[in-house]
Amino acid sequence: MSQTVPHVSGTALEAFITRSFVATGMPRADAHTAAGLITQADLMGQDGHGVFRLPMYINRIRAKGLNVRPRFRRLQNRTATALIDGDNGLGHLVMHHATLLAMEKAEKTGVAWVGARHSNHAGPASLYAMMPLKKDMIGLYIAVGSANHLPPWGGTEMLLSTNPIAVAVPAMNRPPIVLDMATTVAAYGKVKTVAQKGEMMPEGWMIDRNGAPLTDPSRAAEGFLLPIGGPKGYGLSLIFGILAGTLNGAAFGREVVDFNADSTSVTNTGHLILALDIKAFADPDTFRHGIDAVWEQMKSSPLLPGVDEIRLPGERLHRVTGERSANGIPLSAPLRAQLADLAKELEIDPL
Repeated sequence: MSQTVPHVSGTALEAFITRSFVATGMPRADAHTAAGLITQADLMGQDGHGVFRLPMYINRIRAKGLNVRPRFRRLQNRTATALIDGDNGLGHLVMHHATLLAMEKAEKTGVAWVGARHSNHAGPASLYAMMPLKKDMIGLYIAVGSANHLPPWGGTEMLLSTNPIAVAVPAMNRPPIVLDMATTVAAYGKVKTVAQKGEMMPEGWMIDRNGAPLTDPSRAAEGFLLPIGGPKGYGLSLIFGILAGTLNGAAFGREVVDFNADSTSVTNTGHLILALDIKAFADPDTFRHGIDAVWEQMKSSPLLPGVDEIRLPGERLHRVTGERSANGIPLSAPLRAQLADLAKELEIDPL
């Protein structure tokens, strides 16, 4: 554990976030739900999507760009599918509701797909992909990112976002396999956290409009993120945007509002969650043991020179969650100062 960066317990952080949302007029039950999800993001090591985003959420609420008392509606509702309207609510609350609905439907149908529109930024994708694990289900989540930072392959106009995907698969004695990735080499939240710390980005995250590497995060507006795998990442971003955005009647392409720069416009963010009940295909315990076997096979691969270990998706997440649950969540000095200022503005007890 770092001795130079102060740590805060998950309990204290969750209580602070709850106080912050309640101070804006959000019902306490909703504030508690949202705070739990945001804190979980930090516990998992998703620092660019945790409390780091709280000042932005609060700014949007105070600018009347986000509804603190949304009423969710089912615009379409079939046995195994649904489309919900989030009423411009906080994305965490919209997707918590949508994921619970998908799990409820999947218990009856084996697999369920729920789309959402008129939502907002909802934090890391893995939050919602992992929720179905509690019911012996596999979760899959896709979203349209909250700002465009990626042009179509070969272009310069930023018409696409990081459009993330997460898939969570339960194991028996091993941690769940959790793939959580953007369709860009780096999520934009990482660019913002690096900038706040006064650090530089590695080459390969961004390029400028002449195609030269861009490593200074303070100049991020001068360039754009790079897709994973070149044109393949662009293709994934495009398809994910269609599934989570266009299909749901949510924003996509030029319709996407830059959540980072605009606190008043309705973002109409789109998401989708798919829950797959393992019992529809296999005995859950047998399947879980099978995933343990997958772990063993991957781990047993001979290593390339210079490689110390084979790692599976979600392994770091599991380790970091354990460490931070026991030792606290590290918060940089700039972020702590920002949260202290927020507490003064909201007239609540500081962190």
